[in-house]
Amino acid sequence: MPLIEIKVFEDELNQMQTHDLVNKITDAVTDVTSEKLRNMTWITISEIKSGHWGVGGKTLGLDDVKNLIASD
Repeated sequence: MPLIEIKVFEDELNQMQTHDLVNKITDAVTDVTSEKLRNMTWITISEIKSGHWGVGGKTLGLDDVKNLIASD
């Protein structure tokens, strides 16, 4: 049984985005493995408090990610 763990910043995803993410990840797993695993694919989404994430020796927050997205 596949178990996929996803970590995002607290309040990064709304309820619809969370639902879409779970559906799309489940679809990807069954596309690669077998449709028989759909009902046995577990996905957990953990929220990390903004500023409690580190990349390259620096703390990273939700606002930093939003700024990165906006700069593209």
